[in-house]
Amino acid sequence: MFAPVYFDHNASTPLEPAVFDAMLPWLTARFGNASSRHEYGRDARRAIDVARQQVAAAVGADATEVIFTSGGSEANNLFIKGAAACLKPGLLAVSAIEHPCVIKPAEQLSRRGWLLHKLAVDADGRIDCGQYEEVMRQKPKLVSVMLANNETGVLQDIAALAPRARAFGAAFHTDAVQAVGKVAVDFRALNAAGVGAMTLSAHKIGGPKGAAALVLDKRIEIEPLIAGGGHERGLRSGTENVAAIVGFGAACALIGQRLAAAGPEMVALRSRLETGLAAIGATLFGAGAPRLPNTVYFALSGLDGETLVGHLDRAGYAVASGAACSSANPEPSHVLGAMGVVPELARSAVRISLGAGNTREEIEGFLMSLQMTAAKLQRLTAMAV
Repeated sequence: MFAPVYFDHNASTPLEPAVFDAMLPWLTARFGNASSRHEYGRDARRAIDVARQQVAAAVGADATEVIFTSGGSEANNLFIKGAAACLKPGLLAVSAIEHPCVIKPAEQLSRRGWLLHKLAVDADGRIDCGQYEEVMRQKPKLVSVMLANNETGVLQDIAALAPRARAFGAAFHTDAVQAVGKVAVDFRALNAAGVGAMTLSAHKIGGPKGAAALVLDKRIEIEPLIAGGGHERGLRSGTENVAAIVGFGAACALIGQRLAAAGPEMVALRSRLETGLAAIGATLFGAGAPRLPNTVYFALSGLDGETLVGHLDRAGYAVASGAACSSANPEPSHVLGAMGVVPELARSAVRISLGAGNTREEIEGFLMSLQMTAAKLQRLTAMAV
């Protein structure tokens, strides 16, 4: 079977063998419902309790602050909509570069009486501090700024932003899905700075799809999105996916190993990749800001990003485009748009996100393949003009 070199770890990571081993019994013999009172159920409940402790320990939280959900999108929606439901409509501020699962629920609230402000970023994708201060002085009730951007990898100084929101009475949330496992994340320190809620996801850290968490300061009131049997402190009803939650916990127990893998060697791979891209005339996005050590976002002017991704896939390299596309209405990245990148260049964007298994040899092979592929596409474009 043909298996392209995998350079798309920000989209999803391979399941760690130790995580698979931890999950397997809960997919076979240990099948009990965690709400059942017999031993099968008690066994499942104990497994969830252990996983909750593991998730909490990985990010410096207390286990009682961890609410399991089906994914990062649900966790983000749970905070945005759940917190809003407990407040009178007012000002809601989210960064203009948030994942759609923050922006879309915020836009839904704007149609229900809330005033939505999308916080501006500079050319490198960092929050515009001057405008941020102006918005905070308008006393927003809710603020959400992601810790690390999924496209550019750019890191926000959440520890500096959150206190200003708290000073004006706002509940502050950060989507940390891309950051955990790549940089150190300490919820207790962020909480002391003013962060009241944080989103995590298993499949970004070597765990399974279908498990995530909202880490929530218990002083923040939220209304559940899903009402029912009162699972997860009454904040997320529904029979727990025990195997996925166990896998999430097992992946969190390996966070130290992932952070070590994201150290100097990963930065060296990224540096070599960026040097090679610059040599063939690529534009690098967010390169002037602190970023995740594994993420490179670039464009070759005049080449459609989706087309380039398809050709690279056939050449043996799995990467991602920067476009949020539908078959009827392809749109350039809203992240690059917020950074002031012109649509023509934004449509050329390609993201590479490295993982622990990637090598220098793979980087060299990719650069060679990219150069040949780009030259071929440029010739075809010239012939079509």
